[in-house]
Amino acid sequence: MESELRERTRRLLAEHDPSDTDRLDFLRARFDAGLAWVHFPVGLGGLGASRPLQAVVDEELAAAGAPDNEPRRIGIGLGMAAPTILRYGTEEQKRRFLRPLWTGEEVWCQLFSEPGAGSDLAALGTRARREGEGWTVDGQKVWTSTAHTARWAILIARTDPDVPKHRGITYFVCDMTHPGVEVRPLRQITGEAEFNEVFLTGVEIPDTHRLGGVGEGWQVAQTTLNNERVAIGGQATPREGGMVGVVAETWRARPELRTPDLHQRLLKAWVEAEVARLTGERLRQQLAVGQPGPEGAAMKLAFARLAQELSGLEVELLGEDGLAYDDWTLRRPELVDFTGREAGYRYLRAKGNSIEGGTSEILRNIVAERVLGLPAEPRTDKDLPWKELPR
Repeated sequence: MESELRERTRRLLAEHDPSDTDRLDFLRARFDAGLAWVHFPVGLGGLGASRPLQAVVDEELAAAGAPDNEPRRIGIGLGMAAPTILRYGTEEQKRRFLRPLWTGEEVWCQLFSEPGAGSDLAALGTRARREGEGWTVDGQKVWTSTAHTARWAILIARTDPDVPKHRGITYFVCDMTHPGVEVRPLRQITGEAEFNEVFLTGVEIPDTHRLGGVGEGWQVAQTTLNNERVAIGGQATPREGGMVGVVAETWRARPELRTPDLHQRLLKAWVEAEVARLTGERLRQQLAVGQPGPEGAAMKLAFARLAQELSGLEVELLGEDGLAYDDWTLRRPELVDFTGREAGYRYLRAKGNSIEGGTSEILRNIVAERVLGLPAEPRTDKDLPWKELPR
Protein backbone atom coordinates (compact mmCIF):
# COMPACT_ATOMS: atom_id res chain seq x y z
CA MET A 1 0.00 0.00 0.00
CA GLU A 2 2.89 2.37 0.71
CA SER A 3 4.27 2.11 -2.83
CA GLU A 4 0.76 2.61 -4.24
CA LEU A 5 0.33 5.77 -2.15
CA ARG A 6 3.67 7.15 -3.29
CA GLU A 7 2.74 6.51 -6.91
CA ARG A 8 -0.68 8.10 -6.48
CA THR A 9 0.90 11.15 -4.80
CA ARG A 10 3.47 11.56 -7.54
CA ARG A 11 0.74 11.32 -10.14
CA LEU A 12 -1.16 14.10 -8.37
CA LEU A 13 1.98 16.26 -8.42
CA ALA A 14 2.55 15.57 -12.10
CA GLU A 15 -1.01 16.48 -13.05
CA HIS A 16 -1.20 19.51 -10.73
CA ASP A 17 2.26 21.02 -10.47
CA PRO A 18 2.25 23.04 -7.19
CA SER A 19 4.47 25.71 -8.76
CA ASP A 20 1.83 26.78 -11.28
CA THR A 21 -1.46 25.46 -9.83
CA ASP A 22 -3.77 27.64 -7.77
CA ARG A 23 -3.50 26.65 -4.11
CA LEU A 24 -7.21 25.91 -3.67
CA ASP A 25 -7.36 23.95 -6.92
CA PHE A 26 -4.45 21.82 -5.73
CA LEU A 27 -6.12 21.11 -2.38
CA ARG A 28 -9.37 20.13 -4.08
CA ALA A 29 -7.50 17.81 -6.43
CA ARG A 30 -5.67 16.25 -3.47
CA PHE A 31 -8.96 15.62 -1.67
CA ASP A 32 -10.51 14.08 -4.78
CA ALA A 33 -7.47 11.82 -5.19
CA GLY A 34 -8.06 10.36 -1.73
CA LEU A 35 -4.89 11.90 -0.29
CA ALA A 36 -6.47 14.27 2.25
CA TRP A 37 -7.20 11.69 4.96
CA VAL A 38 -5.99 8.33 3.60
CA HIS A 39 -7.86 6.48 6.38
CA PHE A 40 -11.21 8.03 5.39
CA PRO A 41 -13.48 6.17 2.94
CA VAL A 42 -13.06 6.41 -0.81
CA GLY A 43 -14.88 9.45 -2.16
CA LEU A 44 -14.58 11.33 1.13
CA GLY A 45 -10.95 12.39 0.87
CA GLY A 46 -9.49 8.98 1.61
CA LEU A 47 -8.68 5.51 0.34
CA GLY A 48 -9.67 3.36 3.31
CA ALA A 49 -5.98 2.90 4.16
CA SER A 50 -4.25 2.73 7.54
CA ARG A 51 -3.99 6.08 9.34
CA PRO A 52 -0.17 5.97 9.79
CA LEU A 53 0.25 5.86 6.01
CA GLN A 54 -0.76 9.52 5.87
CA ALA A 55 2.87 10.27 6.73
CA VAL A 56 3.93 8.77 3.40
CA VAL A 57 1.71 11.18 1.48
CA ASP A 58 2.71 14.17 3.59
CA GLU A 59 6.41 13.39 3.07
CA GLU A 60 6.08 13.29 -0.72
CA LEU A 61 4.04 16.50 -0.84
CA ALA A 62 6.36 18.41 1.51
CA ALA A 63 9.38 17.42 -0.59
CA ALA A 64 7.65 18.81 -3.68
CA GLY A 65 6.76 22.10 -1.98
CA ALA A 66 3.03 21.46 -2.21
CA PRO A 67 0.71 23.76 -0.20
CA ASP A 68 -1.02 22.47 2.91
CA ASN A 69 -4.51 23.31 4.12
CA GLU A 70 -3.30 25.50 7.01
CA PRO A 71 -4.32 22.91 9.64
CA ARG A 72 -3.85 25.25 12.59
CA ARG A 73 -6.35 27.72 11.11
CA ILE A 74 -9.02 25.05 10.60
CA GLY A 75 -8.16 22.82 13.55
CA ILE A 76 -11.69 22.64 14.96
CA GLY A 77 -13.05 21.43 11.65
CA LEU A 78 -10.27 18.90 11.13
CA GLY A 79 -9.95 17.64 14.67
CA MET A 80 -13.53 17.74 15.95
CA ALA A 81 -16.20 18.29 13.28
CA ALA A 82 -14.79 15.94 10.62
CA PRO A 83 -14.55 12.75 12.73
CA THR A 84 -18.01 13.41 14.16
CA ILE A 85 -19.56 13.95 10.72
CA LEU A 86 -17.79 10.83 9.43
CA ARG A 87 -19.19 8.69 12.24
CA TYR A 88 -22.72 10.07 12.57
CA GLY A 89 -23.45 12.02 9.40
CA THR A 90 -25.62 10.87 6.52
CA GLU A 91 -23.97 10.27 3.17
CA GLU A 92 -25.39 13.57 1.97
CA GLN A 93 -23.94 15.41 4.99
CA LYS A 94 -20.51 13.82 4.50
CA ARG A 95 -20.36 14.83 0.85
CA ARG A 96 -21.62 18.34 1.55
CA PHE A 97 -19.35 19.24 4.44
CA LEU A 98 -16.10 17.25 4.42
CA ARG A 99 -14.46 18.56 1.23
CA PRO A 100 -14.74 22.33 1.91
CA LEU A 101 -13.91 21.64 5.56
CA TRP A 102 -10.64 19.95 4.63
CA THR A 103 -9.63 22.48 1.97
CA GLY A 104 -10.26 25.33 4.42
CA GLU A 105 -12.92 26.96 2.27
CA GLU A 106 -15.30 26.70 5.23
CA VAL A 107 -14.08 27.30 8.78
CA TRP A 108 -15.84 25.59 11.70
CA CYS A 109 -16.37 26.43 15.36
CA GLN A 110 -17.82 24.56 18.34
CA LEU A 111 -20.96 25.76 20.15
CA PHE A 112 -20.89 23.59 23.30
CA SER A 113 -20.04 25.52 26.51
CA GLU A 114 -22.50 27.94 28.09
CA PRO A 115 -22.28 30.44 30.98
CA GLY A 116 -24.05 27.91 33.21
CA ALA A 117 -22.77 24.73 31.59
CA GLY A 118 -19.02 24.51 31.25
CA SER A 119 -17.55 21.74 33.38
CA ASP A 120 -21.05 20.26 33.67
CA LEU A 121 -21.72 20.45 29.95
CA ALA A 122 -24.78 18.20 30.11
CA ALA A 123 -26.59 20.90 32.11
CA LEU A 124 -26.75 23.13 29.01
CA GLY A 125 -29.90 25.21 28.55
CA THR A 126 -29.84 26.32 24.90
CA ARG A 127 -33.18 25.12 23.52
CA ALA A 128 -34.02 23.67 20.14
CA ARG A 129 -37.76 23.40 19.43
CA ARG A 130 -39.17 21.35 16.57
CA GLU A 131 -41.09 23.49 14.09
CA GLY A 132 -42.28 21.84 10.90
CA GLU A 133 -39.37 20.31 8.98
CA GLY A 134 -36.74 21.96 11.14
CA TRP A 135 -35.74 23.36 14.50
CA THR A 136 -35.62 26.82 16.08
CA VAL A 137 -32.76 27.45 18.49
CA ASP A 138 -32.47 30.06 21.26
CA GLY A 139 -29.68 30.36 23.78
CA GLN A 140 -26.15 31.51 24.52
CA LYS A 141 -22.75 29.86 24.06
CA VAL A 142 -19.38 30.99 25.34
CA TRP A 143 -15.61 30.47 24.88
CA THR A 144 -16.13 29.82 21.19
CA SER A 145 -12.84 29.89 19.27
CA THR A 146 -12.97 31.12 15.63
CA ALA A 147 -16.68 31.98 15.83
CA HIS A 148 -15.82 35.32 14.21
CA THR A 149 -14.44 33.56 11.11
CA ALA A 150 -16.59 30.42 11.03
CA ARG A 151 -19.05 29.44 8.34
CA TRP A 152 -20.45 26.45 10.25
CA ALA A 153 -20.68 25.33 13.86
CA ILE A 154 -21.19 22.03 15.62
CA LEU A 155 -23.93 22.71 18.17
CA ILE A 156 -25.59 20.78 20.99
CA ALA A 157 -28.94 21.97 22.28
CA ARG A 158 -31.67 20.73 24.60
CA THR A 159 -34.64 19.25 22.77
CA ASP A 160 -36.41 17.61 25.72
CA PRO A 161 -36.39 19.27 29.18
CA ASP A 162 -38.55 16.53 30.70
CA VAL A 163 -35.84 13.83 30.79
CA PRO A 164 -32.50 13.67 32.68
CA LYS A 165 -29.92 16.11 31.39
CA HIS A 166 -27.78 13.65 29.41
CA ARG A 167 -30.76 12.24 27.49
CA GLY A 168 -32.52 15.36 26.23
CA ILE A 169 -29.75 16.78 24.02
CA THR A 170 -29.53 16.77 20.22
CA TYR A 171 -26.54 17.54 17.99
CA PHE A 172 -26.80 19.92 15.02
CA VAL A 173 -24.78 21.69 12.35
CA CYS A 174 -25.53 25.41 12.66
CA ASP A 175 -25.18 28.01 9.90
CA MET A 176 -23.15 30.86 11.42
CA THR A 177 -24.38 33.28 8.74
CA HIS A 178 -28.00 33.03 9.95
CA PRO A 179 -29.26 36.50 10.99
CA GLY A 180 -30.14 35.17 14.45
CA VAL A 181 -26.48 34.40 15.23
CA GLU A 182 -24.64 37.21 17.02
CA VAL A 183 -20.92 36.88 17.78
CA ARG A 184 -19.31 39.11 20.41
CA PRO A 185 -15.58 39.17 21.25
CA LEU A 186 -14.28 38.15 24.67
CA ARG A 187 -11.16 40.06 25.61
CA GLN A 188 -8.65 37.77 27.31
CA ILE A 189 -5.78 38.26 29.72
CA THR A 190 -3.47 38.44 26.67
CA GLY A 191 -5.34 41.51 25.44
CA GLU A 192 -6.67 39.62 22.43
CA ALA A 193 -10.13 38.36 21.59
CA GLU A 194 -9.43 34.85 20.38
CA PHE A 195 -12.63 33.56 22.03
CA ASN A 196 -16.20 34.73 21.62
CA GLU A 197 -19.63 34.54 23.15
CA VAL A 198 -22.40 33.62 20.72
CA PHE A 199 -26.08 34.52 21.08
CA LEU A 200 -28.66 32.45 19.20
CA THR A 201 -32.05 34.06 18.68
CA GLY A 202 -34.63 32.25 16.56
CA VAL A 203 -31.92 30.44 14.60
CA GLU A 204 -33.52 28.07 12.11
CA ILE A 205 -31.82 24.73 11.48
CA PRO A 206 -33.25 22.20 9.01
CA ASP A 207 -33.62 18.66 10.31
CA THR A 208 -31.23 17.59 7.54
CA HIS A 209 -28.51 19.33 9.59
CA ARG A 210 -29.02 17.07 12.60
CA LEU A 211 -26.24 14.57 13.42
CA GLY A 212 -27.46 11.39 15.10
CA GLY A 213 -30.88 10.77 16.55
CA VAL A 214 -33.09 13.21 18.42
CA GLY A 215 -32.12 13.07 22.09
CA GLU A 216 -28.87 11.24 21.32
CA GLY A 217 -26.68 14.33 21.17
CA TRP A 218 -24.66 13.49 24.28
CA GLN A 219 -23.44 10.27 22.70
CA VAL A 220 -22.52 12.11 19.50
CA ALA A 221 -20.80 14.85 21.51
CA GLN A 222 -18.51 12.28 23.17
CA THR A 223 -16.95 11.59 19.78
CA THR A 224 -16.28 15.31 19.38
CA LEU A 225 -14.89 15.73 22.90
CA ASN A 226 -12.61 12.68 22.73
CA ASN A 227 -11.21 13.89 19.42
CA GLU A 228 -10.85 17.43 20.78
CA ARG A 229 -8.67 16.27 23.67
CA VAL A 230 -6.46 14.27 21.34
CA ALA A 231 -6.23 17.25 18.96
CA ILE A 232 -5.11 19.53 21.82
CA GLY A 233 -2.83 17.22 23.77
CA GLY A 234 -1.83 14.43 21.40
CA GLN A 235 -0.34 16.18 18.40
CA ALA A 236 2.77 14.66 16.86
CA THR A 237 5.90 16.63 17.73
CA PRO A 238 9.59 15.85 17.30
CA ARG A 239 11.90 15.45 20.26
CA GLU A 240 12.36 18.84 21.93
CA GLY A 241 9.50 20.24 19.88
CA GLY A 242 6.85 22.71 21.02
CA MET A 243 7.21 24.68 24.25
CA VAL A 244 10.06 22.63 25.69
CA GLY A 245 12.12 23.41 22.60
CA VAL A 246 11.52 27.14 22.97
CA VAL A 247 12.61 27.08 26.61
CA ALA A 248 15.64 24.87 25.90
CA GLU A 249 16.78 27.27 23.19
CA THR A 250 16.47 30.20 25.58
CA TRP A 251 18.55 28.25 28.12
CA ARG A 252 21.31 27.70 25.58
CA ALA A 253 21.25 31.28 24.31
CA ARG A 254 21.30 33.03 27.71
CA PRO A 255 23.91 31.31 29.93
CA GLU A 256 24.19 34.38 32.15
CA LEU A 257 20.64 33.79 33.41
CA ARG A 258 21.16 30.20 34.53
CA THR A 259 20.93 29.04 38.14
CA PRO A 260 21.20 25.51 39.59
CA ASP A 261 17.51 25.57 40.53
CA LEU A 262 16.40 26.58 37.03
CA HIS A 263 18.70 23.91 35.60
CA GLN A 264 17.04 21.17 37.65
CA ARG A 265 13.56 22.41 36.78
CA LEU A 266 14.38 22.47 33.06
CA LEU A 267 15.79 18.94 33.19
CA LYS A 268 12.65 17.68 34.97
CA ALA A 269 10.34 19.43 32.48
CA TRP A 270 12.37 18.12 29.52
CA VAL A 271 12.03 14.52 30.76
CA GLU A 272 8.30 14.95 31.36
CA ALA A 273 7.85 16.46 27.88
CA GLU A 274 9.65 13.50 26.36
CA VAL A 275 7.48 11.05 28.30
CA ALA A 276 4.37 12.90 27.10
CA ARG A 277 5.65 12.84 23.51
CA LEU A 278 6.21 9.07 23.57
CA THR A 279 2.87 8.47 25.28
CA GLY A 280 1.22 10.55 22.54
CA GLU A 281 2.87 8.33 19.96
CA ARG A 282 1.34 5.27 21.59
CA LEU A 283 -2.05 6.98 21.67
CA ARG A 284 -1.83 7.73 17.94
CA GLN A 285 -1.05 4.07 17.31
CA GLN A 286 -4.26 3.20 19.16
CA LEU A 287 -6.14 5.70 17.00
CA ALA A 288 -4.95 3.83 13.92
CA VAL A 289 -7.14 0.88 14.88
CA GLY A 290 -10.20 2.66 16.29
CA GLN A 291 -11.89 5.73 17.69
CA PRO A 292 -10.19 7.79 20.42
CA GLY A 293 -11.32 6.93 23.93
CA PRO A 294 -11.01 8.57 27.34
CA GLU A 295 -7.21 8.10 27.26
CA GLY A 296 -7.03 11.37 25.33
CA ALA A 297 -8.04 13.14 28.54
CA ALA A 298 -4.74 12.15 30.14
CA MET A 299 -2.76 13.56 27.21
CA LYS A 300 -4.62 16.85 27.37
CA LEU A 301 -4.01 17.00 31.13
CA ALA A 302 -0.28 16.52 30.63
CA PHE A 303 -0.17 19.10 27.83
CA ALA A 304 -1.86 21.78 29.95
CA ARG A 305 0.34 21.22 32.99
CA LEU A 306 3.56 21.17 30.96
CA ALA A 307 2.66 24.27 28.96
CA GLN A 308 2.01 26.24 32.14
CA GLU A 309 5.14 24.96 33.87
CA LEU A 310 7.39 25.62 30.88
CA SER A 311 6.01 29.08 30.14
CA GLY A 312 6.53 30.06 33.78
CA LEU A 313 10.05 28.65 33.73
CA GLU A 314 10.85 30.64 30.60
CA VAL A 315 9.69 33.90 32.21
CA GLU A 316 11.87 33.22 35.25
CA LEU A 317 14.82 32.26 33.08
CA LEU A 318 14.62 35.53 31.13
CA GLY A 319 14.40 37.66 34.23
CA GLU A 320 12.97 41.12 33.62
CA ASP A 321 13.03 40.51 29.86
CA GLY A 322 10.49 37.74 30.41
CA LEU A 323 7.86 40.26 31.40
CA ALA A 324 7.97 42.02 28.03
CA TYR A 325 4.81 41.80 25.99
CA ASP A 326 4.43 44.68 23.59
CA ASP A 327 1.11 44.04 21.88
CA TRP A 328 -1.94 44.68 24.06
CA THR A 329 -4.20 45.83 21.25
CA LEU A 330 -7.56 44.14 20.83
CA ARG A 331 -6.75 41.74 18.01
CA ARG A 332 -8.98 39.00 16.61
CA PRO A 333 -6.48 36.23 15.77
CA GLU A 334 -7.47 33.22 13.69
CA LEU A 335 -5.07 30.90 15.50
CA VAL A 336 -2.96 30.63 18.64
CA ASP A 337 0.78 30.98 18.08
CA PHE A 338 2.67 29.64 21.09
CA THR A 339 6.12 29.54 19.55
CA GLY A 340 6.22 32.70 17.44
CA ARG A 341 5.37 35.23 20.15
CA GLU A 342 7.00 36.76 23.23
CA ALA A 343 7.56 34.82 26.45
CA GLY A 344 5.07 37.09 28.23
CA TYR A 345 2.35 36.13 25.77
CA ARG A 346 3.08 32.43 26.17
CA TYR A 347 2.93 32.70 29.95
CA LEU A 348 -0.44 34.45 29.90
CA ARG A 349 -2.02 32.33 27.17
CA ALA A 350 -0.97 29.03 28.77
CA LYS A 351 -3.31 29.80 31.67
CA GLY A 352 -6.19 28.85 29.39
CA ASN A 353 -4.77 25.42 28.58
CA SER A 354 -6.21 23.93 31.77
CA ILE A 355 -9.69 25.23 30.89
CA GLU A 356 -10.19 24.81 27.13
CA GLY A 357 -11.11 21.37 25.84
CA GLY A 358 -12.33 20.34 29.31
CA THR A 359 -11.04 21.65 32.62
CA SER A 360 -8.22 19.73 34.27
CA GLU A 361 -10.48 18.93 37.24
CA ILE A 362 -13.07 17.25 35.01
CA LEU A 363 -10.40 15.44 33.00
CA ARG A 364 -8.96 13.97 36.21
CA ASN A 365 -12.41 12.53 36.95
CA ILE A 366 -12.56 11.05 33.45
CA VAL A 367 -9.14 9.42 33.81
CA ALA A 368 -9.99 8.12 37.29
CA GLU A 369 -13.36 6.64 36.35
CA ARG A 370 -13.03 5.61 32.70
CA VAL A 371 -9.34 4.73 32.43
CA LEU A 372 -8.37 3.55 35.92
CA GLY A 373 -11.80 2.16 36.82
CA LEU A 374 -12.06 3.95 40.17
CA PRO A 375 -15.49 4.46 41.81
CA ALA A 376 -17.46 7.34 40.35
CA GLU A 377 -18.24 10.44 42.36
CA PRO A 378 -21.81 10.53 43.72
CA ARG A 379 -24.14 12.24 41.25
CA THR A 380 -27.48 12.94 42.84
CA ASP A 381 -28.92 14.74 39.80
CA LYS A 382 -28.33 12.20 37.04
CA ASP A 383 -31.87 10.77 37.18
CA LEU A 384 -33.71 14.07 37.65
CA PRO A 385 -35.48 15.72 34.70
CA TRP A 386 -33.44 18.65 33.45
CA LYS A 387 -36.25 21.13 34.18
CA GLU A 388 -36.10 20.21 37.89
CA LEU A 389 -32.37 20.85 38.26
CA PRO A 390 -31.44 23.84 40.47
CA ARG A 391 -29.92 26.69 38.48
